[in-house]
Amino acid sequence: MKTPICEMLGIELPLLAFSHCRDVVAAVTNAGGFGVLGASSHTPEQLEYELAWIDEHVDGKPYGADIVVPDTYEGKGQAVTAEQMLARVPAAHREFVAELLDKHGVDAADLQEPEHLHIAEGIGEQLLDVVFRHPVKLVANALGVPPQYMIDRAKAEGVPVAALVGAKEHAVKQVLAGVDILIAQGTEAGGHCGEVTTMVLVPEVIEAIRPIREVPVLAAGGIVTGRQMAAAIALGAAGAWTGSVWLTTEEAETAPYTVRKMLAASSRDTVRSRSRTGKPCRQLKSAWTDAWEGTGSPEPLPMPLQPLLSQPALVHVDNLADKGNAGAQELATYFVGQGVGLMSRIRPTRDVVYEMAEDFADAAERLALALEG
Repeated sequence: MKTPICEMLGIELPLLAFSHCRDVVAAVTNAGGFGVLGASSHTPEQLEYELAWIDEHVDGKPYGADIVVPDTYEGKGQAVTAEQMLARVPAAHREFVAELLDKHGVDAADLQEPEHLHIAEGIGEQLLDVVFRHPVKLVANALGVPPQYMIDRAKAEGVPVAALVGAKEHAVKQVLAGVDILIAQGTEAGGHCGEVTTMVLVPEVIEAIRPIREVPVLAAGGIVTGRQMAAAIALGAAGAWTGSVWLTTEEAETAPYTVRKMLAASSRDTVRSRSRTGKPCRQLKSAWTDAWEGTGSPEPLPMPLQPLLSQPALVHVDNLADKGNAGAQELATYFVGQGVGLMSRIRPTRDVVYEMAEDFADAAERLALALEG
């Protein structure tokens, strides 16, 4: 297949796969796509280890890294430690979580405090230093315009910068800032997303940036099949950016009980909620997300305070859910898009890539036959 993104990144299939799991990243890359490691949850030391492992397993094939550096977050511009940031979490919010867990038979006393901040002053530059010690072929930023140091450093290294957008005005800002690839992510997507559907957003973004500069646009949001990837190309996209579809692969690190919930879920079993990160993000609907929307619930905190509150609780919930705790199973949730309704079985990552490629080809053939008719 030949699209601008295939030529830019040196890949066979215009399929980019975001994952926090190194095994998924390597498997997608080895199957002809392009794996992108979600790097922001790592310390610099952990990221060095993960990228070295990927290097050893892809035999020089291209892959990328995603480093989240939001435009705005609590403590930006301040040298705040994890302990100081934890102290900013209101007692009322801690009590709300403790009561919610207790209601479902989960002991809040067993929670482990986070050891480091995923978002802290200077962490983005530290992670970027690690990234460029490795042969990465793409750097992405998922929340807002990438910081200038990321754009400048990537251009100096000859590596394209990708940025996620959920509205056409965001796309214009990104292009003017110097971004090389846009990821137009619709509201169907898992994780942080806006309110516009992928079908509308992709052509809207392409039209909005056309007078400024030609930039490849990747479609994202609910894409879990090859026919959807073909539809994205038909809309004018240069390829597809995917995430949710990899959560139920054999290699994925998704908590086992959460995988079971995903396999049983319909597209209506997800919700866009601020209860996990403080910013609107799509995830499995559960007793956790319901509680934060309930009467008398506190307003979710800004990032990164909400993750400091929610992450220890939800990690503990995942552990107990896997052991059969019924209350924890009701609370269990994770980032996933509306495409979860099409994710009905566990497969090796390589097979998902191959099946998407075959499905893409079948869709292209159907379109060609329709044109002949």
